[in-house]
Amino acid sequence: MMSFLLRLWQKFPLWVHILAARIVRAKFRVAVAAMIFDAQGRVLLFKHTYRKFEWGIPAGSLEYDEQPENAIVREFFEETGMQIQVQELLLAESSKQDHHVSLIYLSEVVDGTFKESLEISEMQYFDVNNLPTMLFTEKDLIRWFAGILRRTSWRDFFFAL
Repeated sequence: MMSFLLRLWQKFPLWVHILAARIVRAKFRVAVAAMIFDAQGRVLLFKHTYRKFEWGIPAGSLEYDEQPENAIVREFFEETGMQIQVQELLLAESSKQDHHVSLIYLSEVVDGTFKESLEISEMQYFDVNNLPTMLFTEKDLIRWFAGILRRTSWRDFFFAL
């Protein structure tokens, strides 16, 4: 039943998704995301069963009394059955339009085999210059981080901050 409802939800226009999120969610929320690149510089994306633009960065919401690093590890495991390790906080950004703070972590997959869930039907690495249809803000973010990765080592990047 839940699978049917998620597929039905996907058919609604984007403005309905946004309106429902603003009504149902807390007035100000914290989102956590994992930016994961493989050795070839490709980025790991999830195919969501409920989003209008299905492909996106692995992400979720912080629960009450939960540390942000633990939240993205929990979300990733719940959605895939796989373990990740958080390496560094890449970006903390406040979105005035969406009333939320996004915390994006450089992470790596450390264990497990992908298992499809109600929310995620597949995951795949993509070349950053050949990304699937997805939110433009996420595409821009991926390309920005990938550019830094190509130009310098992550360690040099963080010491420069």
